[in-house]
Amino acid sequence: MYDGKDEILIMQNELKTAVKSSNPKWAMVISTKACAMCQACTIGCMVEHKSPPGIRYRPVYETEEGKYPDTKRQYTARPCQHCDNPPCVQACPVSGKATWKGTEGISTGIVMINYKECIGCGKCIPSCPYGARLLDDGSFHAAKAPFVPEMEKGPAYEYAGKTVRDGNESPVGNARKCHFCYHRLKEGMLPMCVTTCIGRATFFGDLNNSGSMVSRLMKENKTVELSEVREFGDTAKKIAARKFDLKSGEWKTVIDSATAAYPGKTPVFGKSSTNPKVFYII
Repeated sequence: MYDGKDEILIMQNELKTAVKSSNPKWAMVISTKACAMCQACTIGCMVEHKSPPGIRYRPVYETEEGKYPDTKRQYTARPCQHCDNPPCVQACPVSGKATWKGTEGISTGIVMINYKECIGCGKCIPSCPYGARLLDDGSFHAAKAPFVPEMEKGPAYEYAGKTVRDGNESPVGNARKCHFCYHRLKEGMLPMCVTTCIGRATFFGDLNNSGSMVSRLMKENKTVELSEVREFGDTAKKIAARKFDLKSGEWKTVIDSATAAYPGKTPVFGKSSTNPKVFYII
Protein backbone atom coordinates (compact mmCIF):
# COMPACT_ATOMS: atom_id res chain seq x y z
CA MET A 1 0.00 0.00 0.00
CA TYR A 2 1.18 3.53 -0.78
CA ASP A 3 -0.56 6.47 0.91
CA GLY A 4 -3.33 4.03 1.84
CA LYS A 5 -3.95 2.93 -1.75
CA ASP A 6 -2.92 -0.13 -3.72
CA GLU A 7 0.10 0.65 -5.88
CA ILE A 8 -1.40 -1.03 -8.94
CA LEU A 9 -4.47 1.21 -8.85
CA ILE A 10 -2.30 4.31 -8.44
CA MET A 11 -0.10 3.41 -11.40
CA GLN A 12 -3.08 2.42 -13.53
CA ASN A 13 -4.68 5.83 -13.00
CA GLU A 14 -1.38 7.58 -13.74
CA LEU A 15 -1.05 5.57 -16.94
CA LYS A 16 -4.31 6.99 -18.30
CA THR A 17 -2.66 10.41 -18.35
CA ALA A 18 0.78 9.25 -19.46
CA VAL A 19 -0.40 7.44 -22.61
CA LYS A 20 -1.91 10.69 -23.85
CA SER A 21 1.43 12.47 -23.61
CA SER A 22 3.41 13.13 -26.78
CA ASN A 23 6.70 12.21 -25.12
CA PRO A 24 6.39 10.20 -21.90
CA LYS A 25 9.63 9.27 -20.17
CA TRP A 26 8.93 5.67 -19.26
CA ALA A 27 10.85 4.18 -16.37
CA MET A 28 10.67 1.07 -14.23
CA VAL A 29 11.71 0.97 -10.59
CA ILE A 30 12.35 -2.44 -9.03
CA SER A 31 12.77 -2.97 -5.30
CA THR A 32 15.07 -5.89 -4.57
CA LYS A 33 14.01 -5.52 -0.91
CA ALA A 34 10.39 -6.32 -1.73
CA CYS A 35 11.05 -9.09 -4.26
CA ALA A 36 10.15 -12.52 -2.86
CA MET A 37 11.66 -14.55 -5.73
CA CYS A 38 8.19 -15.96 -6.50
CA GLN A 39 8.93 -15.45 -10.24
CA ALA A 40 5.31 -14.55 -10.95
CA CYS A 41 6.64 -11.75 -13.15
CA THR A 42 8.75 -14.19 -15.17
CA ILE A 43 5.91 -16.66 -15.69
CA GLY A 44 3.33 -13.95 -16.40
CA CYS A 45 5.63 -12.49 -19.02
CA MET A 46 6.26 -15.88 -20.64
CA VAL A 47 2.53 -16.56 -20.92
CA GLU A 48 1.81 -13.06 -22.23
CA HIS A 49 4.36 -13.35 -25.02
CA LYS A 50 4.23 -17.10 -25.73
CA SER A 51 7.93 -17.23 -24.94
CA PRO A 52 9.65 -20.36 -26.28
CA PRO A 53 12.11 -22.54 -24.33
CA GLY A 54 15.17 -20.67 -23.14
CA ILE A 55 13.82 -17.17 -23.74
CA ARG A 56 12.90 -15.16 -20.68
CA TYR A 57 12.31 -11.43 -21.04
CA ARG A 58 12.42 -11.05 -17.28
CA PRO A 59 14.63 -13.53 -15.45
CA VAL A 60 15.20 -13.06 -11.72
CA TYR A 61 18.74 -13.54 -10.43
CA GLU A 62 19.43 -14.91 -6.96
CA THR A 63 22.74 -13.84 -5.41
CA GLU A 64 24.22 -14.19 -1.94
CA GLU A 65 26.85 -12.10 -0.19
CA GLY A 66 28.82 -12.46 3.02
CA LYS A 67 29.77 -15.46 5.13
CA TYR A 68 27.62 -17.45 7.51
CA PRO A 69 26.03 -16.32 9.77
CA ASP A 70 26.20 -12.82 8.28
CA THR A 71 24.82 -13.45 4.83
CA LYS A 72 22.53 -11.47 2.57
CA ARG A 73 20.48 -12.86 -0.26
CA GLN A 74 19.24 -10.60 -3.03
CA TYR A 75 16.77 -11.15 -5.84
CA THR A 76 17.17 -9.03 -8.95
CA ALA A 77 14.68 -8.99 -11.81
CA ARG A 78 16.23 -8.10 -15.17
CA PRO A 79 14.02 -6.84 -17.98
CA CYS A 80 15.47 -5.03 -20.99
CA GLN A 81 16.92 -1.80 -19.59
CA HIS A 82 15.62 0.39 -22.46
CA CYS A 83 18.83 2.38 -22.52
CA ASP A 84 19.10 5.94 -23.78
CA ASN A 85 22.34 4.80 -25.43
CA PRO A 86 21.45 1.24 -26.49
CA PRO A 87 24.42 -0.72 -27.88
CA CYS A 88 22.02 -3.21 -29.50
CA VAL A 89 20.83 -0.46 -31.85
CA GLN A 90 24.41 0.35 -32.84
CA ALA A 91 25.17 -3.34 -33.42
CA CYS A 92 22.17 -3.94 -35.67
CA PRO A 93 23.25 -3.96 -39.35
CA VAL A 94 19.70 -3.14 -40.50
CA SER A 95 20.16 0.42 -39.28
CA GLY A 96 17.04 2.13 -37.99
CA LYS A 97 14.72 -0.60 -39.23
CA ALA A 98 15.14 -3.80 -37.24
CA THR A 99 16.13 -2.40 -33.83
CA TRP A 100 15.61 1.19 -32.82
CA LYS A 101 14.52 3.42 -29.96
CA GLY A 102 11.04 4.94 -30.14
CA THR A 103 10.86 8.72 -30.37
CA GLU A 104 7.19 9.65 -30.31
CA GLY A 105 3.99 8.92 -28.45
CA ILE A 106 3.72 5.76 -26.38
CA SER A 107 6.82 4.26 -28.02
CA THR A 108 9.06 7.09 -26.74
CA GLY A 109 12.16 5.66 -25.10
CA ILE A 110 11.26 2.02 -25.72
CA VAL A 111 13.86 -0.06 -27.58
CA MET A 112 11.83 -1.77 -30.28
CA ILE A 113 12.31 -4.67 -32.71
CA ASN A 114 10.62 -4.98 -36.10
CA TYR A 115 10.35 -8.73 -36.61
CA LYS A 116 9.80 -8.33 -40.35
CA GLU A 117 13.03 -6.37 -40.74
CA CYS A 118 15.18 -8.44 -38.34
CA ILE A 119 17.51 -10.73 -40.32
CA GLY A 120 18.39 -12.94 -37.36
CA CYS A 121 22.13 -12.22 -37.54
CA GLY A 122 22.40 -12.23 -33.75
CA LYS A 123 24.87 -9.32 -33.52
CA CYS A 124 22.68 -7.52 -30.99
CA ILE A 125 22.87 -10.46 -28.55
CA PRO A 126 26.49 -10.18 -27.30
CA SER A 127 26.38 -6.38 -27.69
CA CYS A 128 23.88 -6.07 -24.83
CA PRO A 129 25.74 -5.92 -21.47
CA TYR A 130 22.58 -7.13 -19.71
CA GLY A 131 22.00 -10.33 -21.67
CA ALA A 132 18.51 -9.12 -22.49
CA ARG A 133 18.28 -10.63 -25.99
CA LEU A 134 18.20 -14.04 -27.61
CA LEU A 135 17.14 -15.50 -30.97
CA ASP A 136 13.88 -17.45 -31.21
CA ASP A 137 14.84 -20.89 -32.55
CA GLY A 138 11.27 -21.99 -33.22
CA SER A 139 11.09 -24.64 -30.50
CA PHE A 140 8.16 -25.37 -28.19
CA HIS A 141 8.03 -26.38 -24.53
CA ALA A 142 5.84 -29.36 -25.41
CA ALA A 143 7.93 -30.43 -28.41
CA LYS A 144 8.47 -33.95 -27.00
CA ALA A 145 4.86 -34.40 -25.91
CA PRO A 146 2.30 -36.19 -28.13
CA PHE A 147 1.14 -32.77 -29.35
CA VAL A 148 1.78 -29.07 -28.78
CA PRO A 149 -1.26 -27.52 -27.04
CA GLU A 150 -3.10 -24.69 -28.70
CA MET A 151 -2.25 -22.36 -25.81
CA GLU A 152 1.44 -22.58 -26.68
CA LYS A 153 0.85 -22.21 -30.41
CA GLY A 154 -1.65 -19.36 -30.02
CA PRO A 155 -0.98 -15.80 -31.14
CA ALA A 156 0.94 -13.17 -29.20
CA TYR A 157 0.45 -9.44 -29.69
CA GLU A 158 3.89 -7.97 -29.27
CA TYR A 159 4.48 -4.45 -30.60
CA ALA A 160 0.71 -4.20 -31.11
CA GLY A 161 0.79 -6.74 -33.93
CA LYS A 162 -0.43 -10.33 -34.08
CA THR A 163 2.29 -12.97 -34.34
CA VAL A 164 2.01 -16.76 -34.46
CA ARG A 165 5.08 -18.96 -34.08
CA ASP A 166 4.49 -21.24 -37.05
CA GLY A 167 7.28 -22.67 -39.17
CA ASN A 168 9.71 -19.95 -40.13
CA GLU A 169 7.26 -17.09 -39.68
CA SER A 170 8.27 -14.21 -37.39
CA PRO A 171 9.16 -14.08 -34.56
CA VAL A 172 10.89 -17.41 -35.25
CA GLY A 173 14.46 -16.58 -36.24
CA ASN A 174 14.25 -13.08 -34.78
CA ALA A 175 15.87 -11.44 -31.78
CA ARG A 176 13.39 -11.17 -28.91
CA LYS A 177 13.30 -9.20 -25.67
CA CYS A 178 11.19 -7.16 -23.26
CA HIS A 179 9.50 -4.06 -24.70
CA PHE A 180 7.73 -2.78 -21.57
CA CYS A 181 4.64 -4.58 -22.94
CA TYR A 182 4.16 -1.94 -25.62
CA HIS A 183 1.00 -3.66 -26.84
CA ARG A 184 -0.52 -3.36 -23.35
CA LEU A 185 0.52 0.28 -22.98
CA LYS A 186 -1.33 1.07 -26.22
CA GLU A 187 -4.47 -0.32 -24.60
CA GLY A 188 -3.92 1.65 -21.40
CA MET A 189 -2.70 -1.39 -19.44
CA LEU A 190 0.39 -1.71 -17.25
CA PRO A 191 3.17 -4.15 -18.23
CA MET A 192 2.37 -7.73 -17.28
CA CYS A 193 5.29 -8.00 -14.85
CA VAL A 194 3.94 -5.03 -12.88
CA THR A 195 0.46 -6.45 -12.48
CA THR A 196 1.62 -9.97 -11.57
CA CYS A 197 4.13 -8.88 -8.89
CA ILE A 198 2.63 -10.16 -5.63
CA GLY A 199 5.15 -8.27 -3.48
CA ARG A 200 4.53 -4.92 -5.19
CA ALA A 201 8.22 -4.78 -6.00
CA THR A 202 7.90 -3.48 -9.57
CA PHE A 203 6.74 0.01 -10.47
CA PHE A 204 6.23 1.66 -13.85
CA GLY A 205 5.32 5.12 -15.01
CA ASP A 206 6.27 8.47 -16.52
CA LEU A 207 9.27 10.31 -15.05
CA ASN A 208 8.12 13.48 -16.79
CA ASN A 209 5.30 13.51 -14.25
CA SER A 210 7.00 14.65 -11.04
CA GLY A 211 4.08 13.33 -9.02
CA SER A 212 4.05 9.84 -10.53
CA MET A 213 4.80 6.85 -8.33
CA VAL A 214 8.11 6.14 -10.05
CA SER A 215 9.18 9.78 -9.63
CA ARG A 216 8.25 9.79 -5.96
CA LEU A 217 9.97 6.46 -5.29
CA MET A 218 13.18 7.74 -6.87
CA LYS A 219 13.05 10.84 -4.67
CA GLU A 220 12.32 8.87 -1.51
CA ASN A 221 14.87 6.10 -2.08
CA LYS A 222 18.43 5.76 -3.22
CA THR A 223 18.25 4.01 -6.58
CA VAL A 224 21.06 2.46 -8.57
CA GLU A 225 21.56 1.30 -12.14
CA LEU A 226 22.43 -2.16 -13.36
CA SER A 227 25.79 -1.65 -14.99
CA GLU A 228 25.92 -5.13 -16.51
CA VAL A 229 25.26 -8.80 -16.05
CA ARG A 230 28.76 -10.10 -15.48
CA GLU A 231 28.50 -12.94 -18.00
CA PHE A 232 27.91 -10.37 -20.78
CA GLY A 233 29.52 -7.14 -19.64
CA ASP A 234 33.13 -7.72 -20.65
CA THR A 235 32.18 -9.02 -24.10
CA ALA A 236 29.80 -6.12 -24.72
CA LYS A 237 32.46 -3.57 -23.74
CA LYS A 238 34.99 -5.11 -26.13
CA ILE A 239 32.49 -5.06 -28.99
CA ALA A 240 31.64 -1.41 -28.30
CA ALA A 241 35.33 -0.52 -28.12
CA ARG A 242 35.72 -1.98 -31.60
CA LYS A 243 32.79 0.20 -32.71
CA PHE A 244 30.86 -2.99 -33.48
CA ASP A 245 33.23 -3.67 -36.39
CA LEU A 246 34.10 -7.36 -36.00
CA LYS A 247 34.92 -9.92 -38.65
CA SER A 248 32.30 -12.60 -39.33
CA GLY A 249 34.28 -15.25 -37.47
CA GLU A 250 34.60 -13.01 -34.44
CA TRP A 251 30.87 -12.31 -34.45
CA LYS A 252 30.13 -16.03 -34.54
CA THR A 253 32.36 -16.64 -31.54
CA VAL A 254 30.82 -13.93 -29.36
CA ILE A 255 27.26 -14.77 -30.45
CA ASP A 256 27.79 -18.44 -29.59
CA SER A 257 29.26 -17.60 -26.19
CA ALA A 258 26.43 -15.15 -25.39
CA THR A 259 23.80 -17.67 -26.45
CA ALA A 260 25.36 -20.27 -24.16
CA ALA A 261 25.50 -17.81 -21.24
CA TYR A 262 21.95 -16.46 -21.63
CA PRO A 263 20.44 -15.07 -19.44
CA GLY A 264 23.53 -14.97 -17.19
CA LYS A 265 23.60 -15.20 -13.40
CA THR A 266 25.34 -12.23 -11.82
CA PRO A 267 23.91 -8.69 -11.78
CA VAL A 268 26.45 -5.92 -11.20
CA PHE A 269 25.27 -2.52 -10.00
CA GLY A 270 26.99 0.77 -10.75
CA LYS A 271 26.94 3.67 -13.19
CA SER A 272 26.27 2.48 -16.74
CA SER A 273 27.33 4.19 -19.96
CA THR A 274 24.15 2.92 -21.63
CA ASN A 275 21.91 5.15 -19.44
CA PRO A 276 19.25 2.54 -18.61
CA LYS A 277 15.67 3.41 -17.73
CA VAL A 278 15.26 0.63 -15.19
CA PHE A 279 16.30 1.59 -11.66
CA TYR A 280 16.77 -0.52 -8.55
CA ILE A 281 16.17 0.01 -4.86
CA ILE A 282 18.68 -2.26 -3.09
